[in-house]
Amino acid sequence: MKTRSGLIVAMTFSMIVGILIGCAPAVRADQPHMQAALEALQTAEHELSIAEEDKGGHRANALRLTRDAIAETRHGIEYARHH
Repeated sequence: MKTRSGLIVAMTFSMIVGILIGCAPAVRADQPHMQAALEALQTAEHELSIAEEDKGGHRANALRLTRDAIAETRHGIEYARHH
């Protein structure tokens, strides 16, 4: 399980960095990749929320970061719709 949560955290960071460096404005109006990323993040959020709690704080941190990534992805989608 340790590897899986590490992978989730790494994916979350990668998505946040991608959004912050400007990937969202380059996406078309229908934004299939942003929508797919949002769905993947929501799945990750669900899995983290039902995982066993004792992970030295890493599960809770990954859950927080995933929720932040969901919010940023939604903001990116909304931004692209208006610019």
